Amino acid sequence: MKLGKLFNEDDRGVSPVIGVILMVAITVILAAVIGTFVLGLGDQIGGSATAGVTIDGDNTTEVTVTLTNTGTAETVEVRNSTSGSPVRTLNSTGQSVTLDNSSISSSTRYNVVAIGPNGEASVVRSFTVANS
Repeated sequence: MKLGKLFNEDDRGVSPVIGVILMVAITVILAAVIGTFVLGLGDQIGGSATAGVTIDGDNTTEVTVTLTNTGTAETVEVRNSTSGSPVRTLNSTGQSVTLDNSSISSSTRYNVVAIGPNGEASVVRSFTVANS
């Protein structure tokens, strides 16, 4: 028995079979991805809420937050960044809220948070109200 012939006898059909298996796998993956978007499931992926706001007076003793675009948010909340508790809520474009240092003992950081229709929350902007 020749050693070289032992390893070369049945290798002729291996490469085409591997190629066919890879092509079938790629086709199945593409069909799954396309099917997901055609059925509308792709619209639900990664939907964080968005909104547009302007902040006037960041890091001063009086800061005004104005909602300029609701985007995908149902509501926009101004939250204390330490406690996470809502301080004020903005519901419509053009609505604004002014926060000042009258009720704080030290500079306080706030987050403007967009709340989406499914309850998802994302921080849109942050600002600081200075103590003095």
